[in-house]
Amino acid sequence: MHILRSQPMLVDQVYEAILSRIEAGQYGPDARLVQEEIAEALGVSRQPVQQALLLLRNEGVLISAPGRGLMVAPLDEDKVRHVYEIRASLDALAVVKAAGRADPRAALEGPDYLRRGREAVARQSISNMIAADMAFHHFLYDLSGNPLIAETAAPHWTYLRCVMGAVLMQGESPRDIWAEHEAILDTVIRGDVAEAERLSRAHVFNATASLVHRLDKADKEVAAAR
Repeated sequence: MHILRSQPMLVDQVYEAILSRIEAGQYGPDARLVQEEIAEALGVSRQPVQQALLLLRNEGVLISAPGRGLMVAPLDEDKVRHVYEIRASLDALAVVKAAGRADPRAALEGPDYLRRGREAVARQSISNMIAADMAFHHFLYDLSGNPLIAETAAPHWTYLRCVMGAVLMQGESPRDIWAEHEAILDTVIRGDVAEAERLSRAHVFNATASLVHRLDKADKEVAAAR
């Protein structure tokens, strides 16, 4: 059992712990999230659990369960498309700004993000794959020099983590997104603004198409099994 220590940001820790369990499939769409059970598992009181659950409900990750309580919200293809449309614009803005600034950190630190991402794929660790993907894109946000990009993207990444987790749990190998990441990073390092924007938008478009296809396939499999 992983016990969380009491700290000022305890609600954030509980929030992250619950979200990590959702993206890893430990809390499935049919599971009812019980405050008492979560509090006991994390070694905390019910209050931070209640606050964390309310935050996740407000962000659309959880919905009210029949009767009482909360459960993981089923993924909606239209919402996935809408969220990725927002992400496409934010990511494109980030790489355009980053390529224009020519920050030397792109070349110095960027390859390490690529290495960690490929290692996560090799280990087939869902949590590590998602964390590595987020870290790479937040690195690009940071290189942009505009802190509002990451701030604006933050609530959408919560939902995206659930989407990516659901797809990866199907057991399918992810397409080689890290080759696309490497190409995007290369344009940022070279300062090729136009190509950076083109590759970034193509990357998000490909991700959207792949995720929606897999979600649709999973829905059809569930329907056929009934």
